[in-house]
Amino acid sequence: MDASGTAADTLLGGPRRGRVRRPGVPLPLLLPALVGLAFLLLPLVALLVRAPWHTLPDQLTSAEVWQALRLSLVSATAATAVSLVLGVPLAWLLARTDFPGRGFVRALVTLPLVLPPVVGGVALLLALGRNGVVGRWLDSWFGITLPFTTTGVVVAEAFVAMPFLVISVEGTLRAADPRYEEAATTLGASRFTAFRRVTLPLIAPGVAAGAVLAWARALGEFGATITFAGNFPGRTQTMPLAVYLALQNDPAAAIALSLVLLAVSIAVLAGLRDRWMTAS
Repeated sequence: MDASGTAADTLLGGPRRGRVRRPGVPLPLLLPALVGLAFLLLPLVALLVRAPWHTLPDQLTSAEVWQALRLSLVSATAATAVSLVLGVPLAWLLARTDFPGRGFVRALVTLPLVLPPVVGGVALLLALGRNGVVGRWLDSWFGITLPFTTTGVVVAEAFVAMPFLVISVEGTLRAADPRYEEAATTLGASRFTAFRRVTLPLIAPGVAAGAVLAWARALGEFGATITFAGNFPGRTQTMPLAVYLALQNDPAAAIALSLVLLAVSIAVLAGLRDRWMTAS
């Protein structure tokens, strides 16, 4: 390198690095990748192409749609609140404490992720139904009946959505340095105060991401909801259930409702872009 080049590198803070060239994609990998991309995008494109855009405002302003949308938003938000209240302490327990069978407990917590939603609904009926293991006592002692009620919708959605929150928060807790909590306890703070004043602010982005995922999962829940809570308009009929019912009688309305859920899903991805979509 000549003297002028060395001087320029010195002024710029060191030798300039050339941009790393990425190798080309082999054809045997490129073709399946493009087919997979088309397989995932084609149904969404078809939904947009076949959407009844000229009648969409009338479809979305009907009373049935607004009832289902309002119930979906309220129940998904309530299910997310339940997941936060119960899931954040559960994630802390799995990430910060050692106890016998912790791996087995973690497997049980994540089981609803892979369990068919209909099976989850049946399990909820057997546990919380009027003749269920716990439901019979709720009914006889407190007069509380959960199946086929709006509260049952919240319970079903929380059951399938909470694992998303627990996994997200547990991963964030494991990445956070526990020495901050230890320092707070040595200064006289209780474990709960250290969690509330030190740990919780540190893991707030993970909690927010988990809450968004849980909310989106609750909003799109179908199988457990229809099995445990039924499909009663204005009481338990959420947006996915309304889509299923409209598909049998009014396909245009089903497409319009699907567009609303698609827009919500895109909004969720946009909200999580800083967490998942910044890798280069």
